[in-house]
Parts: sequence; C-alpha cells; structure tokens
Amino acid sequence: MFNFMKKKSKTETPQQRAERDSAVDKVLLGYEVGTVSIATMVTGLERDGQVLTLDLRLPKDSNPEQIQQELGQLLHPHGIRTIHMNVRLPADVKGAGASLPKAPPKSMPKTTDAMATHAKPATQAEQQPTSSEPPITKAAPTQASLAAHPRIRHIIVVASGKGGVGKSTTTVNIALALQKLGNRVGVLDADIYGPSMPTMLGVADIKPELENEQFVPVEAHSIAMLSIGSLLDSDNTPVAWRGPKATGALMQLYNQTNWPQLDYLVIDMPPGTGDIQLTLAQRIPVTGAVIVTTPQHVALMDAQKGVEMFNKTNIPVLGVVENMALHTCSNCNHTEAIFGSGGGEFIAEQYQVPLLGQLPLASGIRAQVDKGVPSVLADDEFASYYLSIAKNIETNIAKFAKPVDDKRIF
Repeated sequence: MFNFMKKKSKTETPQQRAERDSAVDKVLLGYEVGTVSIATMVTGLERDGQVLTLDLRLPKDSNPEQIQQELGQLLHPHGIRTIHMNVRLPADVKGAGASLPKAPPKSMPKTTDAMATHAKPATQAEQQPTSSEPPITKAAPTQASLAAHPRIRHIIVVASGKGGVGKSTTTVNIALALQKLGNRVGVLDADIYGPSMPTMLGVADIKPELENEQFVPVEAHSIAMLSIGSLLDSDNTPVAWRGPKATGALMQLYNQTNWPQLDYLVIDMPPGTGDIQLTLAQRIPVTGAVIVTTPQHVALMDAQKGVEMFNKTNIPVLGVVENMALHTCSNCNHTEAIFGSGGGEFIAEQYQVPLLGQLPLASGIRAQVDKGVPSVLADDEFASYYLSIAKNIETNIAKFAKPVDDKRIF
C-alpha cells in the first residue's frame, strides 16, 4: 500500500525488508484514530532499518504522544524500535458563530528549562507562531536510542508500585549477592525523597569526594555507592523538591559521577510511576527491571502498574521478587502466610516473566540492614535467598544487554 522510502540496510535481505514493510502496512491500516484508520492520515513515510519516520495530518482532538506510544508497542514485535512523528494539526475551523467577536490570538507559551539559573527572554519571533499548523517534530527519547554507559555493563532498576514492600532492603542485598558471585557492582540510590542506602550500607557519615567536577562514589564494602542522602547534612534533613528538581538531581548523580568499571549498577527506585521513573526510562540505558512486591492484593495492584510502565517504555522486566512471603514464629516455629500467598507467582504468570525468588518476613533481615550489615554481608541464614535471586538474574540478563560504544567520551 505505502511507497516506502528507505535506506538499504546491510543486515536486511530484500525478503526481510519486504516482510517488515508489509508488517508496518498492516499495523497502520489496523490502527484507528477515533474511528478512522491512521493510514488515511499518513502524508509521508520513511523507514531506515529499525527507525520509522511518519508525516501525519491528525484530527484536532488527537493525542500525538499517545499515538506514538501505542504505535511503538504495536510495531516493536516487527522490529521497529524507534518512531519519529512529524505531526500537523488542523487550524480552528470557523463555524456558525463566525459573526461573534473574535478573541485576540494567543501565542504558545515559551518552554523553559526548569533547572536553568538564567532564562533567556523570548524574542518576538519565538512568541508568535509562524503558521496556523505548527508541526510537532521532536520525539521523546526511547530506550532503543540510548547508548550504553561505556564503563557499566548492565544497569538494573529495582522498583515497586508502592512503598513499604521492602524494596530498598531487597536492592542492597541483591547488589551484595551479585558482588559475592564475582561481579563488580555499584549502587545508585534514586529514591530522592527517601534515601536509605547510606544507612543500609553503613556509610551514612561519609561524604563523596569531588574530582574534576565529578563525584567519586562512596566505597561501601567494595561497592561503589552514591545517594542524595550522602550529600545531606543529617539523616532527618528533608528533600522537599518539586519534580523537575528531583529528576535533575537523579541525572546529576548518574552523569556527574566517575563510576568505575562495573558489571552491574543497581538502581534503587522510589515507589510509584512518576517523574523520576519516566525520566530514567527516557534518559538512562536500562538493561532490565526487577519488580518487588508482597503477596498482598493492594501491593499486587500497584506492582502491576509498575510492570505496565516498564512495558510501555520498552524496559524488559527481568522478573518478580515476592517479599514477606512467609513468617515463621520465633517461639513456636509455626509458619504462616501473613500477607496472603501466590501473589508473586500470579504476576509472573500474568506477564510471562520469571519469579526470581520468594523472601521470608523475618526480623533478622530488618535488624541487619538497620545495623548497616545486610544479610548477604553478614552471611546469615537469609543470605542464601538473595544469592539465589542474584543467580537467577545472571542466568537471563545476557539476552537483554545493550551494545557498548567503547568510543564514547564523557
């Protein structure tokens, strides 16, 4: 149907090109905006390997960002990793009320950088639209377009849909378990509002050094660690920042840190699916995500939202960890599923991802992180649970690895 403009790919045979073009055809024909196929709105189309560029004339009330996201999901199985959309929306149409007094024309507000210290005043040309149909040309960054960090082999995010499920405790023990398996490991505490890594690793009083305007990670039990908590004056100092400043802090911790050569950088995410999660998904090259939940129904509902967010941002889910699965009474040794049972298995089966492990609800795990000596480091009775999870992560992570650009210079 479409006349595809494309550059020849050295890795694609003519048959493969034809098959992929045909698959794109079918998706565009089947995708509807309102009740009309988007194929009727395409004014230009070009495919260069895994990148598809569309020129579209969309209805006035359409949502280009939602359309781009949904088309990305539909075309991803057919080898399209990036979609660029150049969109034109129709100007307001004069109707029966054309005789009414006209409102003065409004200019689009100037977009500013919320993190910048000085804002340049908008010029007259910037304040006034140049045409009645301004094109939308900038596509949001995607995981497929992000280059791997030259010194970090894998970046793993540990996330949960809600707080209170033991995500940070699980993060620090998984990091230590990966290290115990012979890997070079770093930890980035992305929980800007509730940083806990310095305390859990026993380095709450140590500040990172600055070298050539870059942070030098704090060394904690041979793990390279950095957290906003390491930069605060005390443990009770609140971080009362709005979204743009918090996400700016996250990117500064990631980009302005002289990370050593690492096999794994484990990122402890804040709960929820907000600004920090979206910024990370668009700007940090993530190998995969680990979802932590409890068997409780309310926790499972939020964990499902976390999985859906990673699916929509093209971050593979490496698996699910079910925390607080069983509790054994220290007096009578009776074992009980206090928060219910089967929750982790349910999510793993629903989304076709591995159940990486199940962890007990035990006061010993809590006591060890409070002391700054997590279970894996203490080699206590619970260390084996985390080592098993780490082994399960290592088993499958190679197929999700991003290619490393050794020529990249920071």
